[in-house]
Amino acid sequence: MDWDPGSFIIAWVLMAGVGLAYRLVTGKSGSRAYRLATGLALAAGFLLVWVNGAVGLIGSEDNPANLMYGGVLAIGMIGAAIARLQPLGMARALFATALAQLLVPVIALALRSPDFRPGVVAVLALNFVFVLLFAGSALLFRYAATEPHRLHSSLA
Repeated sequence: MDWDPGSFIIAWVLMAGVGLAYRLVTGKSGSRAYRLATGLALAAGFLLVWVNGAVGLIGSEDNPANLMYGGVLAIGMIGAAIARLQPLGMARALFATALAQLLVPVIALALRSPDFRPGVVAVLALNFVFVLLFAGSALLFRYAATEPHRLHSSLA
């Protein structure tokens, strides 16, 4: 690894932020599906930031097309705020996030991004992995919305 001290600080802040977000969002939830959905969504977001910052999903990390992934994350965060972290609203927010993720390489192709390495099929496949992660989280949130409400037990 060729990291400077700033890279380690950024990595620590990202990991700590994801851990803190998980604890804040799931702190009072007794639903295993809700906790799993939250973890999956946060892990997908973390990996999206990590991979995009390290090597870029479309071409190199310096390709301006990669900035669109910030919009993907913004859709998820704004959707979560609008949903007030309620499971059914979170499911909708994560489905919208998955759709936005799917559209990024399509938009980059339409705009004729100059750097589309490692190739169209590889970029689409990698993006589809993130689509599956966000959609899987959405399905888990939808399932959590149908579970009976249980209070968080301090013994669990």
